[in-house]
Amino acid sequence: MQQSRRVVVTGLGVVAPNANNTQEFVKALREGRSGIRHFSKLADLGFACQVGGIPEGALEAAKAKFSEDLLFSMNEAITYAMLAALEAFTDAGLKALPADAESPMEDTGAIIGTGIGGLDTFSEKVYPGVAQKRIKRLGSSVVEQIMGSGPSARIGGYFGLGNQVFSNSSACNTGTEALIMGYQRIQQGLANRMLVGGTEGSDPHTWAGFDAMRVLNKNHNDRPEEASRPLSDSAGGFIPGSGSGVLVVEELETALKRGAKIYAEILGGTINSGGMRAGGSMTAPSPKGVQRCIRETLLQAGISPDQIDYINGHLTATMADPLEIRNWSEALERGPGRFPVINSTKSMIGHALGAAGAIEAVATLLQLHHGFVHPSLNCGDFHSEIKGFETHVPKTSRDFPISIAAKASFGFGDVNSCVIFKKWE
Repeated sequence: MQQSRRVVVTGLGVVAPNANNTQEFVKALREGRSGIRHFSKLADLGFACQVGGIPEGALEAAKAKFSEDLLFSMNEAITYAMLAALEAFTDAGLKALPADAESPMEDTGAIIGTGIGGLDTFSEKVYPGVAQKRIKRLGSSVVEQIMGSGPSARIGGYFGLGNQVFSNSSACNTGTEALIMGYQRIQQGLANRMLVGGTEGSDPHTWAGFDAMRVLNKNHNDRPEEASRPLSDSAGGFIPGSGSGVLVVEELETALKRGAKIYAEILGGTINSGGMRAGGSMTAPSPKGVQRCIRETLLQAGISPDQIDYINGHLTATMADPLEIRNWSEALERGPGRFPVINSTKSMIGHALGAAGAIEAVATLLQLHHGFVHPSLNCGDFHSEIKGFETHVPKTSRDFPISIAAKASFGFGDVNSCVIFKKWE
């Protein structure tokens, strides 16, 4: 049996509501800068929650990087994914193959997922075009924009990737799941390098269902920067977000041979489901499933629970926040006073759905690489059910050496994923 191969992270790219690249993102995280803003369009449409996280200037920045023909064939979610992928690929010291290359990069692939990406194409082009009986005028790029695999297909073609090119979709779990799937593919010897991550657009039709479910916070429309309140007693629901996070994950020896910069080694990653049993449902994770996911990742990683220095939580500002903290505490067997540092990137950028885990994985690795933890915003009135854990949640940015970090995501459908990174020395 072939020994599993070691996998490292060699490139990072991000488009987020508070930053359009990793350099800006590090600064925004350190400063605790929110990207949540009020949008009059949401108010005009009758949304109860009228705030959200949308990257500023990203679509304009794409015009300087991509041709007009390419831009015409991409919707918002694909554009964000392309920007993040280009930054990650460049950061890893890699270049796209020329268009006239005789063969693709057979050892390199992409898994870029999305939760609901492509709905803007449907609402702006497909539905009105069909309703007005203007089928022939829909354009030749509609299918590639609306298909679930649109982001990965566009990235695969742009860079010339010849390994698996695939888009996954597991709700809020999508981005972290894509990362683990790419890691596993390399570990098994099926690829040397994978671009992994998630992307999501901001079309109101994407957010409308959540507003109808009354799971979005409607109480801070006049104070958008205070609207995303994970771990707060006054949390009123999550804030919708958008953007993309992409990572280059690579087999260790391949990375070392080409002298690549290495951010971290991936020690382990687990994907599972609670099966909507034992307290799990379509919208709530089963505690047993979550704890099993965390414990199996620790076992894979070959580390003890006490070795985890930092957790980037899923923490959405819903009733699930206290449950998440308790699940981590049970799985790690670490209560108040012994618990790792934990924060919520969603407090600054909202919940980017299928892109959330990937953007937050980038945030995790940037904190690990630069040795700091960013603040969790808006939790001064810390949740009364988990008050004992308050000292483990940073309210301000501070220098903090991290050796081992964990990132987990929990999605609609009772699906979970957890990944553990070790800083590369």
